Amino acid sequence: MNGLNSILILLGLFLVGGIISFVKQGMPKSLIVLLSFGAVMCLAAGILRLDVWS
Repeated sequence: MNGLNSILILLGLFLVGGIISFVKQGMPKSLIVLLSFGAVMCLAAGILRLDVWS
């Protein structure tokens, strides 16, 4: 696991925390969907770069 993998996974988890916070605050659904998309993409990129697939 190198630095970029760690950064992408941690960024994705940070965004998930933001999603939870925004839902509790009652923010607009479009903002939550946009943040969710970013979190999923960061987590997916971090996991796919782990090189456990080869």
